[in-house]
Amino acid sequence: MKTKTDQLIINALVLLIPVFFAPILAVQAENIPDVNTIVEKMDRLYRSDTSYGDVEMTIRTEHWERTLKMDIWSEGLDRTLIHINSPKKDAGIATLRKKTEMWNYFPKINKVIKVPPSMMMSSWMGSDFTNDDLVRESSMINDYDSRLITPDNANPDYYYIELIPKEDIPIVWARIELVVRKKDYIPVEESFFDEKGRRMRLMEFSEIKSFGGREIPSVLVMKPLNKPDKKTVIKYIDLKFDIELKADTFSLRNLQKKR
Repeated sequence: MKTKTDQLIINALVLLIPVFFAPILAVQAENIPDVNTIVEKMDRLYRSDTSYGDVEMTIRTEHWERTLKMDIWSEGLDRTLIHINSPKKDAGIATLRKKTEMWNYFPKINKVIKVPPSMMMSSWMGSDFTNDDLVRESSMINDYDSRLITPDNANPDYYYIELIPKEDIPIVWARIELVVRKKDYIPVEESFFDEKGRRMRLMEFSEIKSFGGREIPSVLVMKPLNKPDKKTVIKYIDLKFDIELKADTFSLRNLQKKR
C-alpha cells in the first residue's frame, strides 16, 4: 500500500524523466546528418583535387567474359582521362572528358571522335557503365535534389537517400536511391529507377580498402536488372590522391599519346 511519501517520490521521478532524457534526445537529433554532406562525399569518393587510379574492368555475360586494364587520371569533378592498356586489341583507346565535353581516341584509325551529349548514356566499351558513369559528366550534388528517406525494410545501420533530377537537367533516371553506412557514409549500394518507378540497375560496393588514407570500396559491381546474366565489375588496384599532374594531362594532344 502506497504511503503519501511514496506517491510524492513517484511524482518527483515522473517530473524528472524529461530532464534526464531531454539531453539524450537532443544529441540524437543533432546526429541526423546534412544529406548534402553525404551526397558531396559520394561525388568525391574516388576523386580529389587530382587523382590517379589503376583499375580493372571485367565485363561478364552468359556467353563470354573480358577484362580491361586501364589508368584513370582526374582533376576535381570536371576533368577525366582514361587510357586502356590491355587487352592488346583495345590497348591505346583513350577517353577524355572536360566539363560537359567528351572525346574518344581510337589508335587503329588514329582518330579522335567527339562524343555528342546524346551518347553520354550509351555503354562504354560494351560494359554496363555508361559514358556518364565513368567520367561523371553529371554530379549528384549539382544535378539532383536529395532527401533522407526510410524504406519499410530499412537497415538501422544505414542511411537511405533519394535523389531526384533537378528541372532542366537531361538525366535518363527518374530517381536514384543511395544507401550508405551511418558510421562513415561509405556507400553500400545505389539503385537506378526509370520513369515508371522500376528499378533498372543496381550498383553494389564492397571490399573496403585504404587508399591514400581513405577507406574506400575497392570493388563496384553494376548489374542491369533486366539482364540477369550480365554484369560489370570494376576493381581498384591502386588509387592515389593529390598527385602532381602535367599541365597538358587533360589535352586532346595528350589523348593520342602513348603514356
